[in-house]
Amino acid sequence: MRFLFLGDVVGRPGRLAVQERLPTLRQRWSLDCVVINGENAAGGFGITEAICDELLAAGADAVTLGN
Repeated sequence: MRFLFLGDVVGRPGRLAVQERLPTLRQRWSLDCVVINGENAAGGFGITEAICDELLAAGADAVTLGN
């Protein structure tokens, strides 16, 4: 199995990078599972349900919260 863990996606720039690049990375590396640390995805202030949905739609299989 091939896993990718993206640590600490921070704010809009981090979310945009995930949305733009994750689909290609999944395909190129034949990834089976992608886990994203989303605890700072709302500009360093946690995460919202809408942001979590964006990350999952971009191709994440799971989003972690906290350390």
